[in-house]
Amino acid sequence: MRILNNFAAGSTLALTALSISLLSGCEKEPLSETDPMAVTEEAQAAIARGPEHVANEVLVKFKAGTSENARAAVLSRISGKVKERIYTKAMERFGDREGLMLVHTPMAALEAISKIKGGNEIEFAEPNYIYQHHATSNDSYFTNNSLWGMYGSNTSPANQYGSHAAAAWTAGKTGSSTVVVGIIDEGVMHTHEDLQANMWTNPGETAGNGKDDDGNGYVDDIYGWDFDGNNNSTYDGTHDDHGTHVAGTIGAASNGKGVVGVNWHVKMITVKFLGRNGGTTSNAIKSVDYITDLKTRHGLSIVATNNSWGGGGFSQGLYDAIERANKANILFVAAAGNGGRDGVGDDNDRTPHYPSSYANSNIIAVASITSSGAKSGFSNYGKTTVDIGAPGSGIYSTLPGKGGKSGYGSYSGTSMATPHVTGAAALYAASNAGASATTIRGAIINGNTATSSMNGRCVSNGRLNVSGF
Repeated sequence: MRILNNFAAGSTLALTALSISLLSGCEKEPLSETDPMAVTEEAQAAIARGPEHVANEVLVKFKAGTSENARAAVLSRISGKVKERIYTKAMERFGDREGLMLVHTPMAALEAISKIKGGNEIEFAEPNYIYQHHATSNDSYFTNNSLWGMYGSNTSPANQYGSHAAAAWTAGKTGSSTVVVGIIDEGVMHTHEDLQANMWTNPGETAGNGKDDDGNGYVDDIYGWDFDGNNNSTYDGTHDDHGTHVAGTIGAASNGKGVVGVNWHVKMITVKFLGRNGGTTSNAIKSVDYITDLKTRHGLSIVATNNSWGGGGFSQGLYDAIERANKANILFVAAAGNGGRDGVGDDNDRTPHYPSSYANSNIIAVASITSSGAKSGFSNYGKTTVDIGAPGSGIYSTLPGKGGKSGYGSYSGTSMATPHVTGAAALYAASNAGASATTIRGAIINGNTATSSMNGRCVSNGRLNVSGF
């Protein structure tokens, strides 16, 4: 069981100053040396500002039955105008008749919240947090162990600490095209030579007819949806490298070229909410609910979403969306986060990292290990709030190439560890039809291999091992 020391699941807005390690993605290039005093002042300023959020926006959930006059009176206190009503099909299906209001205010977000929180009309009010992943760096060299994360040989030290996916393949377990996962991230290059065969297409939509055929509120969402751009273009060019890299680890096809994922056969839905400036809580909520609605609407075997991102503070709205996914039997696999400037990672038991630190029972929080079995220096950890370690340093996978060509490269980060675990969930579901999210989660965590670097640093005390799946 995962335990949170700092926040209760039902708490409302948490404005506690947090260490602002926003980025849960790929390992950042080393920082140039700076004056220690300047770093301290920068850190102090960040704490004063709180977790990164959209400056003049707040998310407000009114209590059911609140009159229009009462709502208007609340908004007038902050000179607020409703920018968007967020009311997803998943909210409707799970009995939420209210939805959320994304409100623009001329005030600073935290000031506006202080003026309306605690009112009888308000369920909760919170910032529209911004989520990111780290800048990435390519490894231009192929090596014999470029796919070390897929192996796990006890006779080869160089491959000893991988996920043991190759052992599962040898046993004939290579995944299934009936199993579906969602990639909530940047876009994914669906035409990549290693990904094309395993990209999901919406069975309820007719491509290019300009209609919302399946009635989910999104027109021609063939491969998924782009909530950052609010359109169906789920791949917008080479800057969608992070999502493409994640997809390759989960499900690059075995086709005799390039790389291969944990699953040779799987279907991957693209849900883009991270753009060039990151992604917001409002769009994260819509992204999670999009996947939940697809499962309940179409009856798809969606077993998990991959969430290689993080930032901000506690969001009741995002917690609620993850809980709706939980009720729909969908795992939420999340990066534990990359630490700050000290390069040793952060203890999530002491400083929560969201979304991996939410207390929802469907979350699997993933730390990163190296090919030598050590905890990756950048990786966050947590004895009670991080669940398992997985390969995350020097991970070779798919990338967009120049001129629309397929490319490959090596990235590092808890972003790269997370899709190994999402891939594991899909691999288990392929061999165990109808398994619940609880069962799959238990198989992943309980099937771990004890690892000294993870001992006392995560719930399982070990690393991912799919050889028994």
